[in-house]
Amino acid sequence: MSVPAAELMIVGHYDKPAGYGTRRPTGSPSWLLMWTQAGAGIVAQGGASYEVGAGDLAVLGSGVAQHYRVAPGAGRWRFWWVHFQPRASWAAWLGPYARGGGYHLVPGVPEGLHERIDAAFGRALRDARWMPSGVSRAVPVPEVAVVVGGAARELVLGAVEEALVLATASARLERGRQADEGDERVRRVLAIIAAEPGAPHSVASLARAVALSPSRLAHLFTAETGRTPMQAVRQARVRHAAGLLEVTDLDVGQVAAASGFVSPFHFSRAFKREYGLPPRDYRARLRPPP
Repeated sequence: MSVPAAELMIVGHYDKPAGYGTRRPTGSPSWLLMWTQAGAGIVAQGGASYEVGAGDLAVLGSGVAQHYRVAPGAGRWRFWWVHFQPRASWAAWLGPYARGGGYHLVPGVPEGLHERIDAAFGRALRDARWMPSGVSRAVPVPEVAVVVGGAARELVLGAVEEALVLATASARLERGRQADEGDERVRRVLAIIAAEPGAPHSVASLARAVALSPSRLAHLFTAETGRTPMQAVRQARVRHAAGLLEVTDLDVGQVAAASGFVSPFHFSRAFKREYGLPPRDYRARLRPPP
């Protein structure tokens, strides 16, 4: 299936019958979120594959092979989906639900929140074409909408963030993933990284913060998240940098320094690996000149 460009944000709502599926052998340069309302789907990325049903939220990172389809015997799969580039702060919310290969699964969101989350995605679809004209137009809400304009993008990101925070803050962790001592320490490390991505983190400094040896932290962290601690630090720094590129006028060198990178060259390489394009191109495409 066609792959959306990295800079595009697209919102959609599908109700697909048995036989529907999408396969992207090289993944997508954008992230993909799927919120299941009814029926069931199989969502696979990298080496992880799970069946998702009503109240499950799947979030797939960029650049990893993915395949999703209606689950066998389900008949249908009704779900909201969004292609997007995440805000830097979202890493802290998604971190505990990482399954490896860029796959995040937030299972079992309490039923009492489903209506509110559905409403947030419905608002995102309506706001995808919002223009600051002050004129309200009665137009049909499309099944799929490409987000146009900086203001519309911020409105849509706000709605997606609301859904993401509601889901991750309230979901039940899978059986066997409840907060034991090791898991709690990994979550604390994720929170430390998210709070100060530009700090001079190392495996040793993060281990000291949670009273573990570096080797023990590395083992627990990788088993829990599918990433090494320093991979998580690099990813958090890149996402922090993306936020600075979006909302400030700092030059690339200043963004690199503020995000904890030792040089603009190192920053540009890491940023392109995560987002599919260099920092200057990312800013130019998301913040076109007036």
